[in-house]
Amino acid sequence: METLLLHRSSPAAVAAIPNPNPKRPCCSSASGLNPSFTTSSNTSKSNIDVDVLLESFLGLSESSIDLSFDRILSFKASYSEQDDVIDRALQLGSALVEAGRRSARKRASMHNGVVWALPSDLTIKVFSLLDTQSLCYAAAACSFFQNCAADPACYVDIDLITVVPRVNNAVVATMVQRAGKVPQSLKLGCVPGPLASSSGSSQPLVNCIRKSTDTARFSWNDKRSRQGKESSILTRSCLAPLSANGESTPGACLRRLHLYNIERLDSTSLTAALSACPSLLDLEIVGLNVESRQTLESISTFCPLIERIFFESSKTGRDDSLKLPTCNDLVNNCPHLSSLSLRGFRLHDYKARVLIKGFRKLRYIDFSTSYSITGAFLKNLGGGSASGSLLQVLILRDCMHLKEVEVARFLEAVLAGDFGHLNYLDISNREGLVSEGDRNHRCYSPSFIPVARLLDERPNLCVLAEFPLEGSFNDIEFDSGDMDSEMNLPSHLIMSTSDSSASFMSISESSYSSDPSSGSDDSSSGYDESSDDVDHVSI
Repeated sequence: METLLLHRSSPAAVAAIPNPNPKRPCCSSASGLNPSFTTSSNTSKSNIDVDVLLESFLGLSESSIDLSFDRILSFKASYSEQDDVIDRALQLGSALVEAGRRSARKRASMHNGVVWALPSDLTIKVFSLLDTQSLCYAAAACSFFQNCAADPACYVDIDLITVVPRVNNAVVATMVQRAGKVPQSLKLGCVPGPLASSSGSSQPLVNCIRKSTDTARFSWNDKRSRQGKESSILTRSCLAPLSANGESTPGACLRRLHLYNIERLDSTSLTAALSACPSLLDLEIVGLNVESRQTLESISTFCPLIERIFFESSKTGRDDSLKLPTCNDLVNNCPHLSSLSLRGFRLHDYKARVLIKGFRKLRYIDFSTSYSITGAFLKNLGGGSASGSLLQVLILRDCMHLKEVEVARFLEAVLAGDFGHLNYLDISNREGLVSEGDRNHRCYSPSFIPVARLLDERPNLCVLAEFPLEGSFNDIEFDSGDMDSEMNLPSHLIMSTSDSSASFMSISESSYSSDPSSGSDDSSSGYDESSDDVDHVSI
């Protein structure tokens, strides 16, 4: 028998019993609930509804979409309403296509990062070995590559030389900014032809003009200047990033600076850039509209560690701004210089002698297209302890007043044992050498060169002597095939009197050592210079 027990509980006991089903509090403003919670909940619900709707839409077949769309149009009363529906469908369709493409790119980018075999540190190491253009291509492949390519280690050597102008100031600033405090090399400008991919060459524009048919009948210097006039989108402030950030400038660690045909870069901007590069070792300037004296003074003032200078004046053969005090300052303030190329300057023999005697480590000299050099500066420079005894390369190509007798005396000194380290000599001249006793008569034959003795006594010396046929000079075109073949034959004497074919041999000066040499000053030689050309300053 079941017994039901009932008894009356007190009100206090009833209140103490917990309610198993409490009521939800009222969602009123008086309840203290944050209204944003309600808004967020509604937004989330709305997003879920859109996701469900889009997923259902993507599950439809194309035929059902066509039929449904036609029915919707038929329900519209006017053409304007139908046009609105069609326009809206096209907009939504384009948005859906773009969303699909964006998602595909994102998935592909994530896939590349997953399947790429190398970790990020090794990828950065590989990217640091690429040239700047290849690095940009790699960065465009995926987000993983883009992140790796943004590492400063990838911008130690920045090469922005192009065949056609397509680099602006913003690109330079971005590259320098990414490099941070580690950039060591910056190459900038426009060089038409194969040189854009080369480095370390001492003939930056010669290779660009060989076999040029559109500029025939001009000398190679004229071609250089004409090609250098191509418009550039780089302006005078393109080097400003090197001197940014106060004391910790990106240019403080820069070792190499090569500038080609930047028309708008002026002397003031170049001086400001050089002042920010105290560690500069290698400077190459071609086709800039800058004042030569101011540039060389800036080098001697701000770049005491410089080892290589290649400066081609934009005023070929007419630049008389290099004065003796500037030569003295350069010699005194840049004692480590081992390679000096001054092209297109009106450089007199006494100035050339000051430079060669002053630089004790000089191994490479290029005074091509110098208007005033006669060759007299070479006297007594190659003896055992003389300043020129370490010379390895001497280029006097197309020096207008280079004399045959001075070249012959120099070769006699070489055969006598002077210039023992010399292994390359270029005395080629597009207008021939000046004959002895008659400045107006030109020598177009290398017959004065003692070929047999040179081959016998100096087999490692390569002499390049190219002259046009007398009275029928046409511009010489340089052939890369001949160049390569002759570089493999350094013991041969290379001579040419042909006006249609010639060869050129490129010797890299970057590998020369910088061992110091000692020597005593030779007695100064007199030179036949006009009084208005001589700077009356004691050496």
